[in-house]
Amino acid sequence: MAPLDDAKPVAVPADDPSAASAAGGRFLKAIYVYEVPVRVWHWVNALAILVLSVTGYLIANPLPSQPGEASANFLMGYIRFAHFAAAYIFAVGFIGRLYWAFAGNHHARQLFRFPFWDRHWWGELFLEARWYLFLERKPKLYVGHNPLAQFAMFWVIAVGSVFMIVTGFALYSEGAGQGSWQDRLFGWVIPLFGQSMDVHTWHHLGMWAILLFVIVHIYAAVREDIMSRQSIISTMISGVRTFKDAEAPADEEQERPVKRTLPAG
Repeated sequence: MAPLDDAKPVAVPADDPSAASAAGGRFLKAIYVYEVPVRVWHWVNALAILVLSVTGYLIANPLPSQPGEASANFLMGYIRFAHFAAAYIFAVGFIGRLYWAFAGNHHARQLFRFPFWDRHWWGELFLEARWYLFLERKPKLYVGHNPLAQFAMFWVIAVGSVFMIVTGFALYSEGAGQGSWQDRLFGWVIPLFGQSMDVHTWHHLGMWAILLFVIVHIYAAVREDIMSRQSIISTMISGVRTFKDAEAPADEEQERPVKRTLPAG
């Protein structure tokens, strides 16, 4: 399905909805949600997190010593290099994502938005929590992130990424040396935490928090694809969110949806 520009909605010929409904037809509503930069960042960020997690675990739990001369065994050096390279990609990608929050559509800003004072938003969040706990029979549909997903994305990805970048470059500054740009920008972090080992510990705990989020995130995406009759995984590939049976999303007033009529059955 070709991406649909939300500024210029595409008119798709369809049969009379009332006639299709009477015949037992189903409707598919398609809305362009995530722009290309958001989708590219999502998958690059996912790969960077995977590399950072594996190499970070091995750095914290080094492999057994290798036999022979040290000059012939540079395995941990390669692991550290992969960790540092992925860290730079992660940090640069986050800066680019922050820029696109201002340059992109309103869905691109959800990652950095936390409507703390919005009582209605909190009510929707608890409703979503009940749905995920199997206490609600039917979910509310959202074009963008639902409030519970927005809550998790803000604290784990937005705030968590800043925490991991700051603590990570603070640790990196020890190897880069005094006077390096890493030391000038992030050297203050180590004395703030107490000592280097404290920063290591918090950085390591941050990794486990992000990994826990990733597990829940994948489960929720697969679950919603199946149970809520809307596309989740494919949306981050095509950018288009589809709603089966054409139920109106709760935040649809911000969108310009496109409806397609599907055959009955």
